[in-house]
Amino acid sequence: MRFRHRAAAGFATLLLPLAGLVGQASSAQAATASSSATATYTKTSDWGTGFGGQWTIKNTGTSSISSWTVQWDFPSGTSVTSAWDADVTSSGTHWTAKNKSYNGTIAPGASVSFGFNGAGSGSPANCTVNGGSCDGGPTTPGDTPPTAPGTPTASDITDTSVKLSWPAATDDNGVKNYDVLRDGATVATVTGTNYTDTGLTSGTDYSYTVQARDTADQTGPVSGSVKVHTTGGGTTPPPSGDKVKMGYFTDWGVYGRKYYPKNIVTSGSAAKLTHINYAFGNVTNGQCAMGDSYADTDMAYTAANSVSGVADTWDQPLRGAFNQLRELKAKYPHIKILWSFGGWTWSGGFGQAAKNPAAFADSCYKLVEDPRWADVFDGIDIDWEYPNDCGLSCDTSGKEAFKNLMAALRAKFGQDKLVTAAVTADGSAGGKIDAADYAGAAQYVNWYNVMSYDFFGAWDAKGPTAPHSPLTSYNGIPKAGFDTADAIATYKSIGVPADKLLIGIGFYGRGWTGVTQDAPGGTATGPAAGTYEQGIEDYKVLKTTCPVTGSIAGTAYAHCGSDWWSYDTPSTISKKMSWAKTQGLGGAFFWEFSGDTSNGELVSAISDNL
Repeated sequence: MRFRHRAAAGFATLLLPLAGLVGQASSAQAATASSSATATYTKTSDWGTGFGGQWTIKNTGTSSISSWTVQWDFPSGTSVTSAWDADVTSSGTHWTAKNKSYNGTIAPGASVSFGFNGAGSGSPANCTVNGGSCDGGPTTPGDTPPTAPGTPTASDITDTSVKLSWPAATDDNGVKNYDVLRDGATVATVTGTNYTDTGLTSGTDYSYTVQARDTADQTGPVSGSVKVHTTGGGTTPPPSGDKVKMGYFTDWGVYGRKYYPKNIVTSGSAAKLTHINYAFGNVTNGQCAMGDSYADTDMAYTAANSVSGVADTWDQPLRGAFNQLRELKAKYPHIKILWSFGGWTWSGGFGQAAKNPAAFADSCYKLVEDPRWADVFDGIDIDWEYPNDCGLSCDTSGKEAFKNLMAALRAKFGQDKLVTAAVTADGSAGGKIDAADYAGAAQYVNWYNVMSYDFFGAWDAKGPTAPHSPLTSYNGIPKAGFDTADAIATYKSIGVPADKLLIGIGFYGRGWTGVTQDAPGGTATGPAAGTYEQGIEDYKVLKTTCPVTGSIAGTAYAHCGSDWWSYDTPSTISKKMSWAKTQGLGGAFFWEFSGDTSNGELVSAISDNL
């Protein structure tokens, strides 16, 4: 149930000026009204499908105001559902609020407020109070105020500073500068489209918006807001809710990709996650083994690349990513880290491990709980691709092998450590889910990471083109059951509890070249070029080099030139998270951090909507 909220709750205050046709009011009327009152909007709460709002009208003049009227526009799909302390009416998307009999009079310097509950997710624009600009600034008949700038992005987040950048606003006579607002208050006015805010408090939440001023000093609507959590502060609060929000960090990402544990912090992602899987440890000779010992424990980090900002020394006991993850946990103690073993390349070793599950579990425990880094890890993740079926190589260890392995790991690691597994999303009849006893093994795991991506790709060089991460089936899908909904339904049908299933999100796209049609189902000549591998590219690259053309089955696709890509966006991830909640799933995970933007917009889409 949603209740009326009369007090602000930590959201950005938005100061909204007139952005419509000023000529609809006489210049004398506008000038008189704008010099005596302002109207300020505050979003007081947000529950996804709706929100609470509050307007505050302040008398900035020298004589009393006897009545007030606030008008604004909401985008289509956003509306007021109930209000108090004002009479609120609408005409289409235009909304009007008039004072009650008891709060119309406002003395000089005083203010009154009214609140409302709303449906949708839009923000108000084109605000007037008693016919004048809501910010009390000047209005110039015939001179349109500037548009709203794009929503800022945050990067280079430290204990005490953050860099903000935003897409420019437009104006018929030119933008003069931008006001930067922190938690609703202007902290700077700049001529460019970026600003570094300093002097912040460590471990603290902030919200930033920007608004443009034109050459007549008219302000336009404020931008959307970006939330920032500075690093440090000792105890960083965990993300809200009880859902798992987990991402894979790859040991090889520190090389060509130059993605370090510090990037999890500076992107703002660390404050929004509950778990990290470190990938991958090897499986060889029936045992768990180091994957890349140099990257894991020996690579020396400079001060610039270090989470703590302190360079490694030649003689310190532990370096590499393990030490950086230790530093990350010191800043974000709510995060749990698991060491993941196997993966596409090293799953061939599980067949031998399955011959003696107890010995395998013992080797894994000794490695994960090695005293040199035992404090770093909170458990183990098994990525076996695929038990009793084929991945890079084929396994014939039998349907019970996976269950036996997970039982041995739970027995060895005990109930206080996490034991999880990445599992197939093949929901087809007689597919990979049927090949192993995932239902029987579920009792031993905390959760399954259902790898609901890579359903289709340019390993089928000539197509047909198809989204690699469809949420649902669709007319023309190349293989029935190759979609997230069918995979989840299959696991549920065999008795795996919904809250032990995590939906998977790929932070990359898969694509073909030689494609002539926009819609899925086209023919191709081969894989599209990628930065590190043909047929695959990071989201952070694709969002600008091949923007979205359309969407199908809950994910996006893009046709640019002769290339055709499919990938998830903040919008499609938002819808997938809503679907995951309706299914009662335990949360979400993603592969992998380095595909996201520098400000972690995909992680934010998972966290904000889950």
